[in-house]
Amino acid sequence: MSLTMKAASGGRLTRERLDPSAVLAQTGDPSSGGTVLFVGTVRDAGEAGIVDRILYEAYAPLAEKRLLEIEEDVKSRVPGVRVALRHRVGELRVGEVSVAVAVSAPHRAEAFEACRLAIERIKHEVPIWKKERLAGGSERWVEGTALRVAGTKRKRTGGRRGGTATRDPARGPAARGRGQAGR
Repeated sequence: MSLTMKAASGGRLTRERLDPSAVLAQTGDPSSGGTVLFVGTVRDAGEAGIVDRILYEAYAPLAEKRLLEIEEDVKSRVPGVRVALRHRVGELRVGEVSVAVAVSAPHRAEAFEACRLAIERIKHEVPIWKKERLAGGSERWVEGTALRVAGTKRKRTGGRRGGTATRDPARGPAARGRGQAGR
């Protein structure tokens, strides 16, 4: 049984192609002086080699809940913002949009701050896992990275506390537990 959900219309987690302009339109507000759109795409190179495609799997009920919680928390932390979050699941080819975060706010500083907060929280809290399918035919679960603080190097972590979940190739998402996240 796959943990990946069936697409629900209007959900934050979807199998459908993401349209960044549609996500951006959800944050339109005449009182906003700044709008930021972050679009994450599948890149062609990973640590293990040339990437052909990425498989995103999710524990859908919890992923939807976490995405909503992140939206609400960002709104409560940064006054006057509007937030829209979307993440794809399923198999994506190089260049396809995997995640979109749109934020509008009265001023640009708040829009940038809220967008950064939202994408970092998605990467570290939402139970979505990523498997690279390499050009040579091999596959590997991608290990997440800890949050990066300005002026420091990234360090890999192996547990939830560090902000990531372990990607053991011998174990799939179901074996790792439904509450772990990180990419």
